[in-house]
Amino acid sequence: MINVITDTAALEAFCASLVHETFVTVDTEFMREKTYYPQLCLVQVSGEQNAAAIDPLAPGIDLKPLYELLANPAILKVFHACRQDMEIFYHAAGGVVPAPIFDTQVAAMVCGYGESVSYETLVNKILRAPLDKSSRFTDWSRRPLTDKQLAYAMDDVLHLRKIYAELAQRMAETGRIEWIADEMQPLLEATTYDNDPNEAWKKI
Repeated sequence: MINVITDTAALEAFCASLVHETFVTVDTEFMREKTYYPQLCLVQVSGEQNAAAIDPLAPGIDLKPLYELLANPAILKVFHACRQDMEIFYHAAGGVVPAPIFDTQVAAMVCGYGESVSYETLVNKILRAPLDKSSRFTDWSRRPLTDKQLAYAMDDVLHLRKIYAELAQRMAETGRIEWIADEMQPLLEATTYDNDPNEAWKKI
C-alpha cells in the first residue's frame, strides 16, 4: 500500500524516519503550462525502508520538514535529471538549494551511457525491467489521484535506489567520483535558479 502524506504531522514523522539514511531518492510531479514557475503537485521520496508520496496540494500541509530534509548535509539526495526539481525546491523553500545531490543522468554520462540519457533507458539497461508509461500525461494537479497514478509516480524513486547503487559502484571502481562532483557543481548554485520574471522577455 502506498503511503500518501496529506498532513504536516505525518510529514514530520516520515522525514524523521529518514534522518539516519545515507541517501534518499527524490522525484516530483508538477504542472508548468499556465504558470511562470512550476506548480508542485506531488513529491516522491524513498529511503532504504520507507517511501511516501507527499501531497503539496493537501489543505493546510506545511512542507517545512521536507525542505529541512532536502537541506540536510548528512543525507545525499538522489535525483534523475534534477534541474527542474531543484528549481522547484529552490523557489518553494525560499531560496535554499537542496544539497548534497547526486544526479543519475550526469552519473550515467560519466559511466558511458551517453549524454542526457533518459530515466527509461537506465531502467531498461540497468534493471532489465520495463517502465510503465501509461500515466505519463497525467494532470497531477487533479484530485483524487488514482492508485495507478500513485504507483506510477512511486516507481520512479523505488527504481532510482537500485540505479543509484549501480552507478555509484561503477564510479567508485573506475575512480570517477570526482568527475560527477565537477559536473554537478552548477546545479548547487543559487544563481542557476534565481531567474527574475521581469527579465524573462530578454530571452525571447
